[in-house]
Amino acid sequence: MGTIDGLPPLREVIRAHDLVAKRQLGQNFLLDLNLTAKIARSAGDLSGCDVLEVGPGPGGLTRGLLAEGARRVLAVEKDARCLPALEEIAASAPGRLKVMIGDALEVDVLSYLTPPIKVVANLPYNVGTELLIRWLSVPWPPYWTSLTLMFQKEVAERIVAKPRTDHFGRLALLAQWRCNVAIVMTLPPEAFTPAPKVHSAVVQLTALPCPRFPCDFGVLQRVTAMAFNQRRKMLRSSLKGMGPGIEAMLESVGIPPTARAEEIGLEHFCALARAVQAA
Repeated sequence: MGTIDGLPPLREVIRAHDLVAKRQLGQNFLLDLNLTAKIARSAGDLSGCDVLEVGPGPGGLTRGLLAEGARRVLAVEKDARCLPALEEIAASAPGRLKVMIGDALEVDVLSYLTPPIKVVANLPYNVGTELLIRWLSVPWPPYWTSLTLMFQKEVAERIVAKPRTDHFGRLALLAQWRCNVAIVMTLPPEAFTPAPKVHSAVVQLTALPCPRFPCDFGVLQRVTAMAFNQRRKMLRSSLKGMGPGIEAMLESVGIPPTARAEEIGLEHFCALARAVQAA
């Protein structure tokens, strides 16, 4: 790993700037620079890429991304208390780090970064899933080539889950429809300050050139939301809001009306979304 010269250990940074993690912001700081470097490396070769980082906090992962050769990093942070620590990093890497205080959901990324763009983030737990859905819902192919994201381990397992497993649901379908997905790293609670009550995991999502099966994203979202809102019910019951002909529609795409959502794979859900849109 390369180095960012002149920067103190993160514990000293936190102490100097009085950066106590706030639960209401979903903050859990990762202070081990060996771990942040490992997360940065898990995103692949960064030397020819710009990187979007969300929720950098005191900048541990930011330092890893810059040391691993990211061409430019846009770090978006809601907590203005972190700005002085991040500005110290920017001063050590002239022209390579842009820090924004604001909401990542509202940032026009392409105004600041140039493709190829990778997203690498230790996401705040309280907005992680929402951010992922937003990144998956952009026009395809997306402005990013990959997402390397840390979630609570249970959320990570939901993203990579397969049909007929406990974690399989809407998140797995939407992610795997447009990406190759894999858990690349797990971390125990004690790796963080303060320690959360759960394990965490880093998920790699690599954008496919086009979705695995044709269908409209909005319709697929609506169908899967209804289907998994009552996941133990038969689809003919959970999807009855789609209209009186739902049983015939299910049968027309090869789905038994008595099947449950967790038993149906991506290809059939996409076929059902096409049928709903055509009805």
